[in-house]
Amino acid sequence: MPDIRPRRSVLYMPGANARALEKAASLACDALIFDLEDAVSVDAKAVARQQVVEAVTARDYGHREKVVRVNGLDTEWGAADVQAFARAPVDALLFPKMESTQQVADIVACVDAAGGSHLPLWIMIETPTGVMDVRSVAASSDRIRVLVMGTSDLVKELRAQHTESRSNLNFALQQCVLAARSLGLDILDGVHLDFRNEDTLRVACDQARAMGFDGKTLIHPSQVSVANEIFGYSSEALEHARGVLDVWAEAQAQGKGVAVLDGQLVENLHVAEAERVLAFAEALAVR
Repeated sequence: MPDIRPRRSVLYMPGANARALEKAASLACDALIFDLEDAVSVDAKAVARQQVVEAVTARDYGHREKVVRVNGLDTEWGAADVQAFARAPVDALLFPKMESTQQVADIVACVDAAGGSHLPLWIMIETPTGVMDVRSVAASSDRIRVLVMGTSDLVKELRAQHTESRSNLNFALQQCVLAARSLGLDILDGVHLDFRNEDTLRVACDQARAMGFDGKTLIHPSQVSVANEIFGYSSEALEHARGVLDVWAEAQAQGKGVAVLDGQLVENLHVAEAERVLAFAEALAVR
């Protein structure tokens, strides 16, 4: 079965909020993004950096993937952020507003020089240039593992509007999903700003799941359960996947190239998807 790391729910935690950093260890999200960028005011950057260093070093976050969103290297805080976390016990560093292969090269050089050559990189796609050049940027280093959509910034840069259907973002979102899939990378949808409205959150998650996103970035703990549900698999889906593998194994034993389950044709592509679904369930179970 394929190697999968669930990233259904990826929650931003503001680095300047010590209480939130403590609470994060008890939340049911798959991953945490300790944010030093947008969620932190200019005068709190240094404090946030130190608090996050202390949190990831001293606190047990269990199965949750620990990612730090640093400030861009073109800011006065970016290099110091990288220096602080290159050797810290984190799973990846997330870099904002990626638009060029040169940015990626500069990031890799900076992270490696700070002692973080082992660290995977996540990158944010949140500008028109980033969207248009997403594949070349994402392909420029094998250290890049995850693409993260920054839909709030993208809407602003496009001079567009936030709509419930998000149809005005379809091209941008689909282009980034295509880039991620062509490179074998995971991709996360942007945040849902109306965090108290579960109905519209469900709509956004359903849209993203249908497009092929692996999960959703979140801004509030109350959003976690919905994201886990929609980007996960029901017991019925797991049972169907097992059925696919059973009838396929039987067909193979009989020398047949196709099988039938509940009146539906089963081919290689269905087997590969069933294996992925069960690998996802296993990844959740073993952690």
